[in-house]
Formats: sequence, structure tokens, C-alpha cells
Amino acid sequence: MKILQVMAGAENGGAEAAFEDMCLALAERIKDNPDIEMQAIIRAGHPERLKRLTDGGVTAYALPFGGMLDFITQWKMKRIIKDFKPQIVQTWMSRASKKTPASHDKSYLKFSRLGGYYGLKYYKSTDYFVTNTPDIKRHLEEKGIDPSRIRHINNFAASEKEITPVTRADLQTPEEVFVIVALARYHQVKALDTLIKSIVPMENTHLWLAGEGPLESELKQLAQTLGVASRVHFLGWRTDRAALLQAANVCALPSRFEPFGSTFVQAWAQKTPLVCSTAQGPKQFVKDGEDALMFEIDDTEALTNALNRVRHEKGLAEKLVEAGYQRYLNEFSKDQTVTAYLDYYSDALKAEQIYA
Repeated sequence: MKILQVMAGAENGGAEAAFEDMCLALAERIKDNPDIEMQAIIRAGHPERLKRLTDGGVTAYALPFGGMLDFITQWKMKRIIKDFKPQIVQTWMSRASKKTPASHDKSYLKFSRLGGYYGLKYYKSTDYFVTNTPDIKRHLEEKGIDPSRIRHINNFAASEKEITPVTRADLQTPEEVFVIVALARYHQVKALDTLIKSIVPMENTHLWLAGEGPLESELKQLAQTLGVASRVHFLGWRTDRAALLQAANVCALPSRFEPFGSTFVQAWAQKTPLVCSTAQGPKQFVKDGEDALMFEIDDTEALTNALNRVRHEKGLAEKLVEAGYQRYLNEFSKDQTVTAYLDYYSDALKAEQIYA
């Protein structure tokens, strides 16, 4: 089986991280399976992504993925497809789907992975869909997509192969304080303003915000106005997610909107207690009081109370960690996700009588 993965996204982001994680995980599996080959195409201008992929053993190409006058991308992609001869071409996000040609002679199947409630304007030539939540699958079915051509496959929690510990001193944080970490873009939908407000009444508490985005200056001003600027640390975009989670006391996911929200899986994988909002993604998976504490979106007081419960309620953090880690092992491990993708590819090829 030959697989081509196509991503035309931004430098950083959840879908972009999931794409990289999947490519690298597939590359690991391929080492033990000579019957599978994979290549990848990404958007030019992201040399670090290209390096991570090539360092992981992935043959990768960088193409422009520009606007209407960009004729180079499709021309070069057709050449790559002609030379590589994949049976599966999987796109990630709408721009990649739009630019990726369909196979009119069915020499390959075009898959599209959806991590949100997108319209189907750019997916008209898609043969099969992957969704990372059951509700996105329902959304596609309501749009008229044949259920047999959609499969829900969970994201997995990727981790650095070698975790270099993060110390609190590294991040100008006192050793004895309670540390909350959030892995999120500085964007309105992530509700980091609610999270900053929630720590105002919490003494000896610091907040690590690992991300970047358009609201950085506004969030810094909010922390200043609320008098907690010295306790809120803006870390920028980080690739050491596991190390940050291991160094914190609790992980917070306060999003207003979250189709999936991979942070909850990452927290479970690193055995970090989780507090999250009732955003649609986490709500489909998290069991309140069992593997995390949940609070209503934008309810600052409820968020504060949940964080304080993790901090002060005897045995609660350990209970949440144990249950969350079992959920990770049973439902969100790398091996399970990779196997699910390969099985889906194989099933589709057999159904279409295209044999790898």
C-alpha cells in the first residue's frame, strides 16, 4: 500500500500537529512493514515541519498552496502522484483538499480528514472521510454523505520520544506554587481570558499558557488589569507538550468551541489531572467526575471551584489521573489509531477493488 498525506495548513495549530503526529507514527509502523510506503506534501515556508518529517524518515515535498493564480501546486502534485503511484491520497483541511486532484480513473482513492464542522464546498471530489469525533461523522451524514464512506477514528496523544524535563525555575515559577497549564492558541474560542480570570482569587497559583495567536497582547493586558500579570506566563508555541504537562499540577481546557480538543487526551497520557469546559469535543468523551472535572463554558466561578477541588480534595487528583490514563490506553493510543487508519484504507481499497 502506498499512501500520500497532504497538508496545506499554517505553521502551528491542532490539525497541523495531528498531521505531523500521524505521518511520524505511520513512518514508525512502516519500518516493520515493507509492504507499506508513505510520502507527504506540505505547504512551503515551514522548514521546521519539513525537517521534523524528514528526520522521522518521511519523504516530504513543500509546495506553494497559493491562491487562484497558483498553478504550480497542482502541476507538481500531479507529477508526485504520477511518480509515486499511491493508492491512498489523504488530505488534511480544506485548502489541501481543494488543491489535490481527484483520480478519475480510480487509480487512487482520495480521503479527507475532518476535525471540524466544515461545509463540503472543497470536498466534492473526496471518496472517503475520516472524522475525529462521532458528532462530526453525524454532521457529514446530515450533509448527505453515505455513512459507509465515513469512519470516526480518534486522535492519539503524541509524545516526545525523549522527554527533557521542564523545571519551574526554567519558566520563572516558584517551586512551591500550584501550577495550571493550558496548551492553546491565543484565540477567542480558547477562552484563555476565562482561565486568567479564574486564578484571581487563587493564592500561590501560577498559570502557564503555551501557545501563540492574535489575542496575546489583549490577554497580557487583561492579566495586568486583574493584577495577576506576575503569575501568568506566556510561553509561546511549544513542542515539549509532555514535559509541560508533567511539570504542572493540573491541565485546563477552557474552550468556548472545540470540535475535538486533543489537549484532554494529552493530559490523560501524561497522567496530569484535567479540568475542562463542556465544549462539544471534550463533552463527547470526558466523563465528569471520573476522568476529569467539567464546568460550563465561561463560568469563571465554576472553573475556579474545579481547580481548587483538584488542589485541595484528598485523593481526587489521583482518581482522575488513574481513570484518564486508562481511557488513553484503551481508546487513544498511537498504535490503535495507526491501525484504525490502515484498516480503513485497506477496507476502502477492497471495496473499490483497488488492491495495494
